[in-house]
Amino acid sequence: MNCSFAIFDTAIGSCGIVWSSRGIAGVQIHDGNESATRTRLLRRFAEAKEASPPAEVQRAIDGIVALLRGEHRDLSDVAIDTERISAFNRRVYDVTRTIPPGATLTYGEIAERLGDKLLARDVGQALGQNPIPLIVPCHRVLAAGGKTGGFSAPGGVISKLRLMTIEGAQPSGPTLFDHLPLTAKRRRRS
Repeated sequence: MNCSFAIFDTAIGSCGIVWSSRGIAGVQIHDGNESATRTRLLRRFAEAKEASPPAEVQRAIDGIVALLRGEHRDLSDVAIDTERISAFNRRVYDVTRTIPPGATLTYGEIAERLGDKLLARDVGQALGQNPIPLIVPCHRVLAAGGKTGGFSAPGGVISKLRLMTIEGAQPSGPTLFDHLPLTAKRRRRS
């Protein structure tokens, strides 16, 4: 696949985006610093060459930046490159892209929309392979009972909770501050 990439700054740090002639093929969420973000992105897209983004990619970048700044941005109209994505995962991502900022669905609800509620675990696995987080907003998908479930992007569940907090959605499971020692939680609530 012939593709290009760019690194850009957001409210949560440097992120990366990969594109081909068919659309966005990958997004790399902040991974500590610009160098680490670039390294992880190139691990997944070794053939990508750094380039200035064309207008349609810049619009996607602008949307991601605004979303991470706390604006309710709908990125469902961003063209994505699904060439390397299995047919099942494409179906899961299509449903996931319908979830607006600040809203959530569960793995089971997505499975039901695909026609078989028993596919919830498969939905979770597909979202764990999502190469285009934020544009395919897998952070908006929760486990049963409103629990957070997993998140394969850097920072894991903490990053998922941070993204949900930015968008104004909160699961009924652990909160963004549950990983802190008890004294830090008390200070946070004061």
